[in-house]
Amino acid sequence: MSTKTKSGNGGKQKGLSLTEQDYKGIAKKHEPKTNVLGNCVKAFLVGGFICFLGQCIQQILMTSFGMTAKEASSPTVALLIIASILLTSLGVYDKISQWAGAGSAVPVTGFANSMCSSALESQAEGLVLGVGANMFRLAGSVIVFGVVAAFIVGMIHVIFGLGGVH
Repeated sequence: MSTKTKSGNGGKQKGLSLTEQDYKGIAKKHEPKTNVLGNCVKAFLVGGFICFLGQCIQQILMTSFGMTAKEASSPTVALLIIASILLTSLGVYDKISQWAGAGSAVPVTGFANSMCSSALESQAEGLVLGVGANMFRLAGSVIVFGVVAAFIVGMIHVIFGLGGVH
């Protein structure tokens, strides 16, 4: 790749040749350093806190309403999703995500955040063509993968008789 720059000698142009390896060296020198261990710790703390919060909600539902763990699991997930949507709408979840990285994206709250963010970004386009059409933009691949994986696992269970007791 060849670039031309103005030199300080009266505006005369001087041709400079920059090889790919020179460019990579310059780019590497200027790229920000990442703290992998620190990022892993932050992701672990936030992801763990979200899971801890879910466990607390489940325990409260079990003790206050006499639910079993299985009965309390669906309302627990629903409450975490609602909390994620509220925090996304207020702009708080994005700040948590910037700090925590994947720690906030992996739990179900991250999935709710991606759907809510897409819906908020496209609300100006209208309810149907904006929110309805774009809310699954980021989450669509996850949904498709989940449906296809469930179909494949279901077929394996049917073919090999692994379905268990009916």
